[in-house]
Amino acid sequence: MQQPIGESELIITAKGNIYHLDLAPEYLADTIITVGDPDRVQGVSKYFDSIEHRAQHREFVTHTGFIGKKRMTVVGTGIGPDNIDIVLNELDALANIDFKTRLPHEKLRSLSIFRMGTCGSLQADIPVDSFVVSTHGIGLDNLLHYYQHNNSEEEKELLKDFEQHTGLHNEVIAPYIMEGSLELRKHFEAPYVHGITVTCPGFYGPQGRVLRGPIAFPQLIDKLTSFRSGTHRVTNFEMETSAIYGLGKILGHRCMSINTIVANRVHKTFSKDAATSIDNMIRTSLAIIEKI
Repeated sequence: MQQPIGESELIITAKGNIYHLDLAPEYLADTIITVGDPDRVQGVSKYFDSIEHRAQHREFVTHTGFIGKKRMTVVGTGIGPDNIDIVLNELDALANIDFKTRLPHEKLRSLSIFRMGTCGSLQADIPVDSFVVSTHGIGLDNLLHYYQHNNSEEEKELLKDFEQHTGLHNEVIAPYIMEGSLELRKHFEAPYVHGITVTCPGFYGPQGRVLRGPIAFPQLIDKLTSFRSGTHRVTNFEMETSAIYGLGKILGHRCMSINTIVANRVHKTFSKDAATSIDNMIRTSLAIIEKI
């Protein structure tokens, strides 16, 4: 007989809410939108026809509401794979664990999770203000190494080619890879550009930025930009996608990452109006998600 999950493992508040998100299971929709910036939650939910619930604890802001008959939950995750570890596990707990018995439900829910974020382009032909959909996430962080997971043969080959080309598999970095949901991705055609997203555990050194501190991998940008494996290339990098794809697959959810390009690292340019670019990405993507 399965044992209930301990109080120190699944932390439920006196109100009956999951600890970090401060959310009760009844306020979780099957369609989830994650945004890194907590302030961007309102930038998404302003397009809802109605909002039934709002929650905030620390940087985790959540709004649940409707566009037409489509119920959605938008969650502000904060930045980085460590925050994604919290958010994805707690979203899954809300969907698939009975908070009274502390046991998984017999019938599990599969959520559709869409990341809407910002990123840097790694290709000269993908300018600022473009929209990118991630076919795969390659993680340069270490989050997924704490979980048991399996890769398809295609993923294994892609990762092998990536490691050989970049030389990043070493005593410091052990990249991992996970493909996003093809079922969700097929709905996002032009103007969305499709490609591999690399997820980094930081914004400066891990993304090849040099301010005052010397960096260990000065050729990182060039290596990522020049990578090719069949028809695959690295289009962009940011700080959440691979963690979402990895945990999403492990927990049985469908995940897709959408980013607007705010910086082009090849041309060293930055969007002249990032706020408008982000809003365009949100509006365009919500119109598609509403119909899925």
